[in-house]
Amino acid sequence: MRTVRVTRAARVLTAGLFALGAAFFPATASPATADSSPSASPSDDDGAPTEAGTSFRTATELDLGQQGTAGGSTGDYLYWSFPADAGQRPTVKATVKLPDSHAGETWQLDVYDGLRRRQACQYGAQTRTAAQGTGSVDLSCTLRTVRAWSEPWADDPLPGTYYIRLTVTGLPSSDQGLPVSAEVQADAKDIGGAAAVDGSLAKPLVPGIATAEQAEDTGESDDSPAAVLSSIEPDDGWTSGWWSDRWVWTAIGGVLAALAGIGGYALTRGSGRPSRVPPGA
Repeated sequence: MRTVRVTRAARVLTAGLFALGAAFFPATASPATADSSPSASPSDDDGAPTEAGTSFRTATELDLGQQGTAGGSTGDYLYWSFPADAGQRPTVKATVKLPDSHAGETWQLDVYDGLRRRQACQYGAQTRTAAQGTGSVDLSCTLRTVRAWSEPWADDPLPGTYYIRLTVTGLPSSDQGLPVSAEVQADAKDIGGAAAVDGSLAKPLVPGIATAEQAEDTGESDDSPAAVLSSIEPDDGWTSGWWSDRWVWTAIGGVLAALAGIGGYALTRGSGRPSRVPPGA
């Protein structure tokens, strides 16, 4: 009797574990491993920007996965902007095509957040020197994972608009003003609940977002002076900051613990009747 009961409890526990895995794991595994912004295919390049801004205020807007191109002269500052949300790890890549005849030049790729704080690259070559006669130079910068909230004194990446600045830092006077062309692309990998924190910003760090909300409250028209300085945002909108897949894994852990408790109780409890019947009963 005890062997049959133990086998039945084990079967129930195993069936519960399989059902739990089939219900939760397909829904939670894909966001953790998927890239939220795949590289844009050639067909996605339609309407891609072909110029760059010259300051933070005039930065050309890029969607994640979209490639922007621009022409300029050595010595110019080229600016682009893109959105990055909580739980994403942005990566910016740039290629500068140089003229056939040039001396050694050093190019640098910088990324700033919505507060115009320069963000350190977690890895990547953000500064490179192109030797004399080199046709192009490739730069890249992978930021730290964007956090939903941070201490005021910290320099952590926060949700909002990010700015790309591409310029030459080491330039001989003979190369001043030579024509160059640049290609820039920003992608972001979704890290998921591993980077989740408690708390969130009231609003993402997007220039002009407070002005836009004030215009909506006062009923001003879209062509009013209260214009939005940046209109880009992630395809699925800004996250609220409180939800992450940590909630799912916590629920899974709780259910597994409950099933383990039930299984342990079923395995260790007795048959429900005394092993011997007292004499005279």
